[in-house]
Amino acid sequence: MLRTQWDLFEDLRSAQDERNQHQMNRLFEQALGLHGQWQPAAMGSSPAWAPALDISERKDAYLVTVELPGVKLDDLTITLEDGLLTIQGERQFADDASDQQFHRVERRYGAFRRSITLPAHVLAEGIQASSEDGVLQILVPKAEEAKAKRIQVRPGRTEISAASSEGATSQDTTPS
Repeated sequence: MLRTQWDLFEDLRSAQDERNQHQMNRLFEQALGLHGQWQPAAMGSSPAWAPALDISERKDAYLVTVELPGVKLDDLTITLEDGLLTIQGERQFADDASDQQFHRVERRYGAFRRSITLPAHVLAEGIQASSEDGVLQILVPKAEEAKAKRIQVRPGRTEISAASSEGATSQDTTPS
């Protein structure tokens, strides 16, 4: 059986690339004199920020937890395509912002996107998502073959028949 191991470092590299892009955008904003000002036109169609997330593993599933305060469920899309779980959406700037003067805007608004490469041994049809208090949780169940199985070792010498070993020849299981 071919086993593919999940490369967590690939996801970390991806997150670092997103952060580097964000830092480059901030440098350009500073150079253009936009630093510290909310500029909706400057956001364009590319993602303006990436929400923080955690990935944990249980015996039966992976759990992705994403911080999304202020994001409406109607503005959120989660997709799985070719092993890539993508969380994207938009956090809207306050509707009543037209009658306010802002002195500082530190929270991120606009489009966001996070993509996570999932291991090959997950059940795509069993993925579930829920949201409460601005925290999105995505449960990604593992396929049966990915779950650890304990093999019972019997004392003594045992003959394994061809039928029980799925086509293998009869062999001795005791060490020589």
